[in-house]
Amino acid sequence: MGLALKKPEGVPGKSWPAIIIGLFVAFGGVLFGYDTGTISGILAMPYWQDEFSTGFIDSKGHKNIDAGQTSTVVSILSAGTFFGALGAAPVADRIGRRLALIASCCVFSFGVILQTAATKLPMFVAGRFFAGFGVGLVSALIPLYQSETAPKWIRGLIVGSYQLAITIGLLLAAIVNNATKDRTDTGSYRIPIAVQFAWALILVGGMLVLPETPRYLIRSGKPEKAAHALSKLRRLPADHAAIRDELGEIQANHEYELSLGQASYLDCFRGSLLKRQLTGCGLQALQQLTGINFIFYYGTQYFKNSGITNAFIISMITSSVNTASTFPGLYAIDKWGRRPLLFWGAIGMTVSQLLVAILGTTTTGQTADGNVFSKNLGAQKASIAFVCIYIFFFASTWGPIAWVVTGEIFPLKVRAKALSMTTATNWLLNWAIAYSTPYLVNWGPGNANLQSKIFFIWFACCFLCITFVYFMIYETKGLTLEQIDELYAEVKVASESVHWTPTTTFTEIRASVAAQGGLGQKGALGHHEKTGEYRNEADAAS
Repeated sequence: MGLALKKPEGVPGKSWPAIIIGLFVAFGGVLFGYDTGTISGILAMPYWQDEFSTGFIDSKGHKNIDAGQTSTVVSILSAGTFFGALGAAPVADRIGRRLALIASCCVFSFGVILQTAATKLPMFVAGRFFAGFGVGLVSALIPLYQSETAPKWIRGLIVGSYQLAITIGLLLAAIVNNATKDRTDTGSYRIPIAVQFAWALILVGGMLVLPETPRYLIRSGKPEKAAHALSKLRRLPADHAAIRDELGEIQANHEYELSLGQASYLDCFRGSLLKRQLTGCGLQALQQLTGINFIFYYGTQYFKNSGITNAFIISMITSSVNTASTFPGLYAIDKWGRRPLLFWGAIGMTVSQLLVAILGTTTTGQTADGNVFSKNLGAQKASIAFVCIYIFFFASTWGPIAWVVTGEIFPLKVRAKALSMTTATNWLLNWAIAYSTPYLVNWGPGNANLQSKIFFIWFACCFLCITFVYFMIYETKGLTLEQIDELYAEVKVASESVHWTPTTTFTEIRASVAAQGGLGQKGALGHHEKTGEYRNEADAAS
């Protein structure tokens, strides 16, 4: 096995158009990352604290917002994203993946307008909700668009690049926050917020000229437009044999699924789809429970409270590590596979979080009025180093691969619905963590005052990730989306998926069914509820 990612021999056409389109669409992750990262710095800005305080005085004697208000400001974005992610499926299936992304950016921009104009907390919170709703739509639509347009041999890198864009957004937020934090006017927080207009405009501009996904066009009964879109992606004539073959497989898969009837949200939890839905939702939930967003939502404040003198610089360092570490992960996804990376990444995160928890708990103290101080400068530096090591393991494995796996394991008929629920699960846990963290970490009446002990919680969740990968994650490297359907139908144990190879195509299945009576009433395909397999009902009755 060489180190280079190469286009397989005998694959006709060009791959670079689809790769460039997929990487550009990933830019939407900047909206997600920047909006997530900017609030951490804004909450720590003295001018913003003075401007939006309702009278609360913190442990340092400075005007600020209390734990409940902090919780609301941070978590309301995640509440918006939860509903946005759930709304992505009907919008994407109704108007298409491309137009849905454009509409999402408009909703996001409205939220940015409200936040920029705000001088009081209620309007700022409302802006956070609408921005979150737009981000939620985008976060479900981008992996969907990428998965349906990317060549199979490099699909992992393309879909994983969405996570890279998220990390770039986090890094840009840290840089802009650091540049404006010392301003003594509204520009300290309005500049970081207003910059987000640029990200939305760039994405909208690109989507106005990019093609719709061929799989959506087949689903919508527009095979000619699907052939035209695929010819753009592969740089081949629309009547080329390779285009006809690929579209034929997509069409056959779609007809195969339609023969089973229309899909509802409840269908995502029936038969073999139940395991896939639980895998997707579990993966996205555990991605959040590893503790990554604690660092990027509350990291600046946490580092300040831990006695670190320049918490904004530390935030820039952790964001830089996050971005740089994503690159080796993107390379390895299609080289070494999803399953081994998730497994070893979980082990690395588990060890790192345990060491951060032990160092933070044993080498810091707290005064009677709640101020945290360090008793060992060397241990404090070591703790930050292990935070960075944890970020490396997360950014190179669980960060990008969670989006890759959830974007490719569902069949076309339910893909938008199933993917919207997995993304909504991500945001539901994101909201729960954002909402509960101030109460868990902060000092004061009604708060748990865990401080560094919270890393023991993240350690336990990372340990759970190891078990989850072993029993639930199938290896899908190098398979088409249609072949992944066959994989789940034939392989019942996740660990056995590593050695599986496809033996048939949906075109062959359709031909076989047609020869036995077609797709009509008598020869209809039936779904076996216990096994999750799809069989010809005429065969099942005999």
